[in-house]
Amino acid sequence: MKLLVLGGPRFLGRFVIERGLARGHQMTIFNRGRTEPALFPEVEKLRGDRATDVSALEGRSWDAAIDTSGFLPATVRRMTDALRGRVGHYTFVSSISVYSDFSRARMDETSPASTLTPEQWIEAEAIDASEPRNTPAFYALYGPLKTECEVLVQQAFPGRSAIPRPGLIVGPNDYMDRFPYWVRRIAEGGDVLAPGRPERNVQVIDVRDLADWIVRLAEGAVAGVFNATGPEPPVPMGELLETCRTVARSDARFVWVDDAFLVERKVGAWEELPLWLPESDTGHRGILDMNVDRAIAAGLTYRPLHDTARDTLAWLPGRGAQAWRAGLAREKERALLEEWAARAR
Repeated sequence: MKLLVLGGPRFLGRFVIERGLARGHQMTIFNRGRTEPALFPEVEKLRGDRATDVSALEGRSWDAAIDTSGFLPATVRRMTDALRGRVGHYTFVSSISVYSDFSRARMDETSPASTLTPEQWIEAEAIDASEPRNTPAFYALYGPLKTECEVLVQQAFPGRSAIPRPGLIVGPNDYMDRFPYWVRRIAEGGDVLAPGRPERNVQVIDVRDLADWIVRLAEGAVAGVFNATGPEPPVPMGELLETCRTVARSDARFVWVDDAFLVERKVGAWEELPLWLPESDTGHRGILDMNVDRAIAAGLTYRPLHDTARDTLAWLPGRGAQAWRAGLAREKERALLEEWAARAR
């Protein structure tokens, strides 16, 4: 097949390209060329900007397009307008953040999705696609923005679009640092602050499993919306941390600290302690416990969590010296553990 990948080879895009090549497809990339442009010298690279210039796509056609980087309705509309009639199938990578209510577990794809209010539309139109997007204001709009993009794709490719909604994507090259934080911290050993109950369920999806499945969706011209996280059943947080310890052959000792203590001390859920959301926050009860039956029926499979942790650990030395985007500072962790121990005494 002739497959067009929209976006750079930073994380998911890299593995989509790898899987496409491994499965014998002719791959083309359309992006700005800012992220590791020397990667994949054997792949055709079309340079442009989905926000301003898509002229490189003119006069071309592909069997399918895989959009790994769309998040603004205006730029997604520009892409779908440019590719309508030129690609047979369109995969748009969305997010489970689209749902409007996470107060219950095991939600499926029929659960209501959030949409932009008129005021949020004004904010969305002011977002510069080329600027960093790690701001609270952007995250507040992220789910509704993805919903509006989904609608545009389905309108442009009725019955010919696949919309995976991933949860937390993890594995080698994970630049968001949430899963890598746990792998690195546990490998360092010593007393590790572990949040909440060890029996609390969490879900993650290995980037390579997601990429392989997305390529197969394009091959089969599969249409539909899918919760694309896992595994099934969800893994307890204690098991996830134990797996990281086993892989690292670490002497780490987990100190399980209850939610209330962490909330009282204003420890940042998800960012400072990735994969932790206090269970008192009932509005997020289901975000790490989604129903993924439809994706599994469409062929999504999961490698062992052990393999994901092992390969993430092996990748860490090549990560570079850039600041970590997630995780608890060591000094703060140490102070919290000392206070927790004193409280127990």
